[in-house]
Amino acid sequence: MFSTKLSVVPAPPPFTAAALLACVLMLSACSSTVKDPTANWSPNKIYAEAREEASSGAYDKAIPLFEKLEGRAAGTPLAQQAQLEKAHAQYKGGEQAQAQATLDRFVKLHPASPAIDYALYLKGLVTFNENLGLFSFLYRQDLSERDQKAAKESFDAFKDLSNRFPDSKYTADARLRMTYIVNSLAQYEVHVARYYYTRGAYISAINRAQTALTDYRDVPVLEDALFILYKSYDALGMAQLRDDTKRVMEKSYPKSEYLTKGFKSVESPWYRFW
Repeated sequence: MFSTKLSVVPAPPPFTAAALLACVLMLSACSSTVKDPTANWSPNKIYAEAREEASSGAYDKAIPLFEKLEGRAAGTPLAQQAQLEKAHAQYKGGEQAQAQATLDRFVKLHPASPAIDYALYLKGLVTFNENLGLFSFLYRQDLSERDQKAAKESFDAFKDLSNRFPDSKYTADARLRMTYIVNSLAQYEVHVARYYYTRGAYISAINRAQTALTDYRDVPVLEDALFILYKSYDALGMAQLRDDTKRVMEKSYPKSEYLTKGFKSVESPWYRFW
């Protein structure tokens, strides 16, 4: 037989009015918590509801449903499908950064997935300006005057798809978009070169025009680059380089109107619809 002497635990101090109010508010918040309507749904039902919301354009409602499905169906092909469709919903909903992050995570976690080609294609689409060709002639603004980083990221994703999955059903379109982007990036250099030329900064104009000619091949805007180079050499009194450039231009573009009419007063769109 033994006995243990228990120490007396002091009573807690009385609540202050502020503490009582905080407890009441906390209990009130807990009691008013909205129940998850999907708690008893099967993964298939969540997927069906998410698809329905996405198809109706309610991407803000579809995205959290796809996220729930990722957790409920973790480790299954359905979870991978949910992740891809969430990325598509984010893309369509204008959440580019979130869509890019979702796709990067998918590619990292599922490198052997049969849907990797689609993931790479969607990565390219996320930063691709798909309205450029249709509306730029109305607003006199093109991709060459916008974010070049996004264009290069889009190109890299399409290039990765093209190299790794040459027979994918998405590759043909990706290659067309790559050509479109290359044209735009070349146009960016020429846009800057002409900007410098019109302001009398001929050395800078020459440098940018040469960059376009060196870095790009078989794009329509190189005709413009050569003419800017020709005019800049002429303005600087560099007769030999001017004449050399003129000969190259005459050989490369025998029907060019630049040498007879000069800069076009109104430039036609450089792009071609595809």
